Amino acid sequence: MSNYSNKSSFALEGHGYGSQSFEKPAPSNGSKWSPRNWSKKIWIIVGVVAAMIVAVIIIGAVVGTQKSAYPDYSPLSYTLQDTYHGSSFFDNFDYFTGYDPTHGFVHYVPAATAMSAQYNLTYASQSSAILRVDTTDENASTGRYSVRISSKKQYDQGLFIFDVLNSPYGCSTWNALWLADETDWPLKGEIDVMEAVNKANTGVQTTLHTSNNCKMNVKRKETGKALTTNCCNETDSNAGCGVQGPVDSYGAGFNANRGGIYAMELRDAGIRVWFFARNSIPSNIPTDVTNTTAPDPSVWPEPLADFPSTHCDISSHFKNQSIIANIDLCGDWAGSTSVYSTQSGCPGTCSNFVATNATAFDTAYWEWASWRVYTAS
Repeated sequence: MSNYSNKSSFALEGHGYGSQSFEKPAPSNGSKWSPRNWSKKIWIIVGVVAAMIVAVIIIGAVVGTQKSAYPDYSPLSYTLQDTYHGSSFFDNFDYFTGYDPTHGFVHYVPAATAMSAQYNLTYASQSSAILRVDTTDENASTGRYSVRISSKKQYDQGLFIFDVLNSPYGCSTWNALWLADETDWPLKGEIDVMEAVNKANTGVQTTLHTSNNCKMNVKRKETGKALTTNCCNETDSNAGCGVQGPVDSYGAGFNANRGGIYAMELRDAGIRVWFFARNSIPSNIPTDVTNTTAPDPSVWPEPLADFPSTHCDISSHFKNQSIIANIDLCGDWAGSTSVYSTQSGCPGTCSNFVATNATAFDTAYWEWASWRVYTAS
């Protein structure tokens, strides 16, 4: 019988092997890859890595869900509330006469001056209403006369139908049809339905301006080109979150087609803006103001601009909206050198052009057939 030593040695005798000594192998501690042999430190590292993997999976799922999220634009039943039309069109508006907040080379005149026979800057008939820039002063050395109007009535929601016959354009002009609460900007928001500067040959810009926490880096359904996605006025030099339309959506091309319809829907689910050329207006948008039938956006094609409520609480960001229209001259956007000279190719300096080129403003006028506002019941 073999006799084990402390090293577990034993001898084999006979059977042709002779006499040899062997040592029993020491018990193995196992593979270093076996979890039974991991140290506490390794277990901590593995736990952290596993937690990170789980977190990445969860974040990826959340981001994927957010990117695919989209509000419920289910049909609403609209009823005609207000019509702006006819010879009394401008009776429904206040005329802004203060210093231009955007630093334009302009004098916004009161209603009496605008409607006077000498200037005739705002006038209306049964067929249309016109707002224009003065074309008579040959030496407007302190700024040219123009007009900015704001509806006396304010809106929190609604469907707005603007039948536009002509849009203003020309070097130095900054033109807009928009909605805002001028006394509490930007906390109550701003919706630029139609906006363009100078020659206005690159299409309309439709833009939102808000306070913080309103972004459009989300799923959107629109035909226009998104320019920026943060609507907060404190970012991108107050560019807002803009969408650019096709060339014929504003300016000379738009006017040559006798304009068209701009429709804007303001609701909790989001804000959408449609542009319909004169020859493609949906049949459920009546152009006859005596027709009180309400349009139905749910059957319209994809809008020009879509501002969903996914990352922007529309109901809290947009309140007390007045309808505003103006023609500014120069100012922070149209008058900046990079825009006026470089991008638009306009001559000299903006202020000098405004002061000495009265007849250049023959194309600087708005003409509207009507504005109508519908509310959801």
